[in-house]
Amino acid sequence: MPISGGCDTSLRFRRFSFYLMKSLLIGAASALAFAPAAIAGPYINIENNAGWSGAGEEGLDFVGSATDFHLGIEGGKGNVSGGLQAGPMLVAPENAETTVELSGKAFGSVALSPKADLYGEISFATAEEMDYANFGTKVGVKFKL
Repeated sequence: MPISGGCDTSLRFRRFSFYLMKSLLIGAASALAFAPAAIAGPYINIENNAGWSGAGEEGLDFVGSATDFHLGIEGGKGNVSGGLQAGPMLVAPENAETTVELSGKAFGSVALSPKADLYGEISFATAEEMDYANFGTKVGVKFKL
């Protein structure tokens, strides 16, 4: 959904992303503040996600990569755990200019039983040339054998 208004859409989107990240950080910090014994502490997460496309005789072609340099916090209490992380993301598409964007995620899990966990994640990333929000979700159940 395009962002409309009197100012540059890239600037408007970056402001939206900043306020979203700030809200997520404040919300998570507030939630974790009520359970201080459950905070595992801050961490650094460096993660590269790369992509390839193609099939057949031509094989796979490298499309590009995004590398996150995130600072995060996580914790838990009882059967519930969660956290958040955010920071710069180095976007390196094949045959195009490398850019630095902002990305992050909030995540959590609930133990349904000693052998099953329900987990979820919501993530975001800015993109200079996009005039809409870029979000992703992940939800699943993990069964322990």
